[in-house]
Amino acid sequence: MPRPPAILAVDGGNSKTDAVLADAAGRVLGSARRIAPSNVGRSNGSLDVLAEAVGAAARAAGVDPARGPVARAGMFCLAGADTPSDERTIARALGRRGWTREVDVRNDTAAVLRAGTDRGWGVGLVCGAGMNCIGVGPTGNTARFAALGELSGDLAAGGEWIGRAALAAAVRAQDGRGSRTALEVAVPRHFGLARPEAVARAMYRERIPSDRLVELPPTVFRAAAKGDRVAREILDRLADEVAAMATAAIRRVRLTATDVDVILGGGVFRAGDTAFLGRIRAGITEVAPEANVRTLDVPPLVGALLLALDAAGASAGAHTRARRSFAAANGTAPKEA
Repeated sequence: MPRPPAILAVDGGNSKTDAVLADAAGRVLGSARRIAPSNVGRSNGSLDVLAEAVGAAARAAGVDPARGPVARAGMFCLAGADTPSDERTIARALGRRGWTREVDVRNDTAAVLRAGTDRGWGVGLVCGAGMNCIGVGPTGNTARFAALGELSGDLAAGGEWIGRAALAAAVRAQDGRGSRTALEVAVPRHFGLARPEAVARAMYRERIPSDRLVELPPTVFRAAAKGDRVAREILDRLADEVAAMATAAIRRVRLTATDVDVILGGGVFRAGDTAFLGRIRAGITEVAPEANVRTLDVPPLVGALLLALDAAGASAGAHTRARRSFAAANGTAPKEA
């Protein structure tokens, strides 16, 4: 058998999984995406979702996933890998799959941070279906969060929360408990129903899966952009929570007086709402005035690939080649950190 490629890098979140195979020089050989939850901290078959993405990336690279390891080293940046204990448990499970000879597991926030900066330290925050954050200091000191939802104090956390808040606001507008809002019409229309209460009852009776609430953030952003006060209040609450989590990480790793890079990654930030992003930036710079707050403009998978190259001791040229090779393989212009 030919030697397998050097690297398998995987970025898995609450709504999708991306995988890429590359050689030791940073050249992308094949990549794939699967749209399905892959939070490995939950019992949702996420390893099987990873298997689909890994297999598809391997086949795109001309590697048969049924014939042993698809790569020598694997870097898995995954939602649900929230503690060192999680990482060890997940690494053992991945090792049994046999996709790679070496397994390195990180949280998906690490991929966002690495994709957004080459400095080796800073703050990376993911806001997709859920939300999590990591802070890393120049000496390697790290701040992490439990990310267990309301059980661990996560308020207004991510796209699923936006959807839940939007449905609640729509129901309250309909029954007179809350202010009138465009969401009263837009939310049920999204699900093909006439009234928001019908959506709530359908989800309560499991005729509509409640995890489809994660589909609603674009509806809320559109309503807010048109001046809907209730929709804007929902986004303001999320912006304040993003800023609270990022500034907590900044304080914990003692970066308030630095020009710390704060990298925002995930689908919620791709809406490009200037008021939403401006409120986040203002909240962060109130605590760290010199902070560089940026929205990630490449897939977090790039960060997972760069972390794998870091672990392999690859040259700076390999890192540059990886960014450009990934961009060329995915039809986008190269993005530099």
